[in-house]
Amino acid sequence: MTTNRLFNILVPLFSVLIGLLAGAIIMLIYGYNPIEGYAALWKGAFGDLYFFGETIRQVTPYILTGLAVAFAFRAGLFNIGAEGQVIAGWLAAVWIGTSIEAPIYIHLPLAIIVAALAGALVAFIPGILKAKLGVHEVIVTIMFNYIALYSANAIIRNVLTEQADKTEKIAATASLSSEWLATFTSYSRMHYGILIALLVALIMWFIIEKTTIGFEIRSVGFNKHASEYAGMNVNKNIILAMIISGAFAGLAGSMEGLGTFGNMSIQAGFTNLGFDGIAVALLGANTAIGVILAAILFGVLKVGALNMPTEAGVPSELVDVIIAFIIFFVASSYLIRWILLRFKKGAK
Repeated sequence: MTTNRLFNILVPLFSVLIGLLAGAIIMLIYGYNPIEGYAALWKGAFGDLYFFGETIRQVTPYILTGLAVAFAFRAGLFNIGAEGQVIAGWLAAVWIGTSIEAPIYIHLPLAIIVAALAGALVAFIPGILKAKLGVHEVIVTIMFNYIALYSANAIIRNVLTEQADKTEKIAATASLSSEWLATFTSYSRMHYGILIALLVALIMWFIIEKTTIGFEIRSVGFNKHASEYAGMNVNKNIILAMIISGAFAGLAGSMEGLGTFGNMSIQAGFTNLGFDGIAVALLGANTAIGVILAAILFGVLKVGALNMPTEAGVPSELVDVIIAFIIFFVASSYLIRWILLRFKKGAK
């Protein structure tokens, strides 16, 4: 058990270090200074209060989409549909935020809850198809990404607006932003959603580690046939895991609608929050604390990369290469485990 926990810590750590090293080598090959490049990245993420606020803003939805994918993983399910669930939650939150008048203590919680329900509904359909008919969740969730994307666009144009490309701003009573927080962070888009994201991480940890439901979900993830033999309702746990996963992703969408942007525009393509959540979950080893740490890393890389072209002349796309290397080595963790075991035996 101790060895497995050690590997769960070392494998992501080695993957990040190798990814950063690979990025430095690529910079050198193309004539850039890797020290200047990474210094610019760090400055772009933490250089002042504005950059710090923007980094926290980016980390917030990454935590939630990472938790969404990780929760499904724990049940042995591959939720590729977090992107569509994010869009559904974003749309639902903005819909409530623009169409209802209520005090903030009713309006804001209602918008957040409806966003979670929207994400859960989009995930429920693949879940029930998987449980009842054995339809692979990867195929269905991928298709639902497109259904959510184009349905949201149609609703924005034909229901929430009169052929406009974006909705009105949400009411102040539904906003996660605050003037004080904006002033404190030099008018970054940081909002109070980070507190919700951390609370949801705590909730996931509690469900998975401390409840009977969490035990059954983990059991189904390890071996659904043995779980069924032990008397567990496998189908119920598959559906429940997908619903909770979708709710987390829907909450990520509400962070964008109620916090970062305050409205929703026509999506020409995907937000990539859901897809990045897959990488966050993998790097975080599908644990709540791991997802938080991985989300921080991804937020730093994504926001800091915007400063690299101006400060060091390094293309910001290089960060995507670094992330790709990190995920590659996480996915190849068995190789890193083998190397670490060989090193350990050699040390003896």
